[in-house]
Amino acid sequence: MLDASLKQQLQAYMANIREPIELLSSLDDGPKSAELAGLLDEIASLSDKVSVARTDDDARRPSFLIRRVGAPDVAVRFAGIPLGHEFTSLVLALLQVGGHPSKAAPELLDQVRGLDGDYHFETYFSLSCQNCPDIVQALNLMSVLNPRITHTAIDGALFQDEVEARQVMAVPTIFLNGETFGQGRMELEQILAKLDSGAEAKAAERIAAKDPFDVLVIGGGPAGAAAAIYAARKGIRTGVAAERFGGQVLDTMAIENFISVTHTEGPKLAAQLEQHVKEYDVDIMNLQRAEELIPAKREGGLHEVRLANGASLKARTVILSTGARWRQMGVPGEDEYRNKGVAYCPHCDGPLYKGKRVAVIGGGNSGVEAAIDLAGIVAHVTLIEFDAELRADAVLQRKLASLPSVRIITSALTTEVLGDGGKVTGLSYKDRNKDTLHQVELEGIFVQIGLVPNTEWLSSAISLSRRGEIEVDHRGETSQPGIFAAGDCTTVPYKQIVIAMGEGSKAALSAFDYMIRLPAEAEVEVA
Repeated sequence: MLDASLKQQLQAYMANIREPIELLSSLDDGPKSAELAGLLDEIASLSDKVSVARTDDDARRPSFLIRRVGAPDVAVRFAGIPLGHEFTSLVLALLQVGGHPSKAAPELLDQVRGLDGDYHFETYFSLSCQNCPDIVQALNLMSVLNPRITHTAIDGALFQDEVEARQVMAVPTIFLNGETFGQGRMELEQILAKLDSGAEAKAAERIAAKDPFDVLVIGGGPAGAAAAIYAARKGIRTGVAAERFGGQVLDTMAIENFISVTHTEGPKLAAQLEQHVKEYDVDIMNLQRAEELIPAKREGGLHEVRLANGASLKARTVILSTGARWRQMGVPGEDEYRNKGVAYCPHCDGPLYKGKRVAVIGGGNSGVEAAIDLAGIVAHVTLIEFDAELRADAVLQRKLASLPSVRIITSALTTEVLGDGGKVTGLSYKDRNKDTLHQVELEGIFVQIGLVPNTEWLSSAISLSRRGEIEVDHRGETSQPGIFAAGDCTTVPYKQIVIAMGEGSKAALSAFDYMIRLPAEAEVEVA
């Protein structure tokens, strides 16, 4: 199943296995079980510290357990064939069960080891989901470190009956001891915060004790990463507070217009951005949501950013790069049925709707691309566009029109998401030409209608445009001296990764220039 190049890479990784491990499979007579058996044999052939055996001791088939020989509590289980986006999860599981140490922060590893309780996690993923590997890898690591924690990662596309029974309609979906624990992307820190009630308070205490920064970047997407790198290269004290490092790039599947890189994927680019930032002396504070900006009382004074956990950070200059999020329809039923049929990521959740009827809301590039991708999975796609015609590129429109399982409705306003109390059953829309109401019966709705800047918390501190974007000049300066902004949250047109990076770099250079031009007496803070 693995090509020669991938086998060579895997063999190089597996040289880091320190303790012997065994791959114990549970199989049936189906083709997927045959595929899994072949994969496990290939893996075992690459290292003399890996053995394989068929035990058929698990009800989910195909599935397999990776277990350390002589230490049965050090184990992780996959139900399915972890290729695609989960191949990295498989590699890390092999290494970590085999004794290779994790690169996670030592304090987090100690926190996992110290958890007191019995935790049985199950995660439903799809192979096309770029958000799933983070949660799978975090829970796998926890099950290796703590003998009272177990984890099974389940490919929802292979276990449709189970997905239906447990009403899993979005990935990743995590169950803890049989009850829903969470949905969507989560990292190790977030999981620990939910399990350890004192974790957030400890993090807030550590943050509150930090000295003021010369440059404090709020946001960890392309703009924020570029700003941090350019600031750190000037030799000034730089910090980054990000709700999730990587930002919206983490939700992007294919990136084909990043100059000099013909193709990459969002999570891969986000990991490279974070690694690049870590090459410099930058204080990264991940999973921190900013709630209030208090500008300095005088020019050259310290600005304050208050976080959701109660801590505050201070800095001589601030660069706002908070990015944007998916726009919601704002109709009855949308909130009620989010992750119960209303979804925003066709790549992640599309496989869960195999053979079902879905709608895509939005006729721009993202909407049409989503409809094209979904048409290869689901039974039927209805694309609904508010305007009189689609706004996507012509090449995408031609592709969409060629697909027999797609219906296009224009001049239509979605008015309500319909459901039975547990899941989506349809939607209502108004024909804007005839002013008549119609219903479409379906099981899933994918919303693709653009972005909203993450700036609500800034409305009383700096000037925002009518659309909520931060108003900036050609240097990235906002309406407040010493506060700069960059990326998708600003009035700069064309929301593109390459533009955000350039704007972030410019904002950092502008912040440095601002500081070196301050009068000498302004360089010392007077509260």
